[in-house]
Amino acid sequence: MTGGVLIASAALAVWLYLTAWRGGFWLAAVREEQDPAPAPAAWPAVVAVVPARDEAEVIGLSLPSLLAQDYPGAFDVVLVDDQSRDGTAELARQAAAAAADRLTVLSGQGSPPGWGGKVWAMQQGVDCIRRRREAPRYVLFTDADIVFDRTALRALVARAEAGELVLTSLMVKLRCESVAERFFIPAFIFFFQMLYPFAWVNRPHHRIAAAAGGCMLARFSALAEAGGLAAIRGALIDDCALARRMKAVGPIWLGLTDRVHSRRPYPRVDDIRRMVARTAYDQLKYSPLLLAATLLGLALTYLAPPLVTLTGSGLAPALAAAAWALMILAFLPTLRFYRRSPLWALALPGVALAYMAFTLDSAYQHSRGRGGLWKGRVHANVSGLR
Repeated sequence: MTGGVLIASAALAVWLYLTAWRGGFWLAAVREEQDPAPAPAAWPAVVAVVPARDEAEVIGLSLPSLLAQDYPGAFDVVLVDDQSRDGTAELARQAAAAAADRLTVLSGQGSPPGWGGKVWAMQQGVDCIRRRREAPRYVLFTDADIVFDRTALRALVARAEAGELVLTSLMVKLRCESVAERFFIPAFIFFFQMLYPFAWVNRPHHRIAAAAGGCMLARFSALAEAGGLAAIRGALIDDCALARRMKAVGPIWLGLTDRVHSRRPYPRVDDIRRMVARTAYDQLKYSPLLLAATLLGLALTYLAPPLVTLTGSGLAPALAAAAWALMILAFLPTLRFYRRSPLWALALPGVALAYMAFTLDSAYQHSRGRGGLWKGRVHANVSGLR
């Protein structure tokens, strides 16, 4: 067996596994709009916690959409201004003028040793809730760039109540307007689903757990039972770390949505690079061996099929072409979800190559002591908390 046939056979085996035995992730079929849950007999109280750091660009869109929820139960918002330098807090008050009685704006304090900045901001919001006379049934953790359709919270709570879920999370629909976003964002969602197949996440006894930090509805009592946010205080990928803790105490659910959108712009390729590089090496547990294995795996999975198809000889091109066809087929449902042309599937090998470069950059930034850099703040990982 020649080297080309061996490589092509391995790539085809990978894609057969991914499409047939990886939880059907590529179908992008786990969506919150499908199979809606019935309304509960009584709508429980919910408090949203919004950590916000330098969000002047988007807070005027996101906060009014949150406060305008068509939710029959008690609902209010705690916004934690995480030491912003652009007037985020004042803009938030202005944006919420019509519902000022349901908004609390906290001036966030500097994080203690061992705490990540965002998780500490979330913790300050939780502490504010704990000081109330009566705790809500749910806390909604959401980001300052997230815009909600009016019925989103109603549907989210109904699902949580019907399934007795301790954590209900939505993979919000990311902005996909600039050329860079169209090139990279659908692939980002595709890769996330491959890493954390939603169908497996939603099985109570499956070991895989994940959440999407833009929209996480946590049962307040279960959060305490899971150790609270202190249990993930040093986690850079805080949403998935929280999901692992919460799944240990009850069922969780994660799905795609068309009802909740991120308005954070990524106009340039460098914006995407910084987003990916912030967490990629953390995902690999800061291991050079895992980094090397990941890069080799990505090369075999995404680069080998087109390269061998176009340059191989004998049986190798046919095997590689079959792997490439499966790759294209697998990417199409995510492209449809983002309303992008099927032709973008041909770019997936190039996108994967760019993500490989971003992952290398993540390791490089970590070696320079700049790991997890976001809005001028470097994340210091705390061992033993991931």
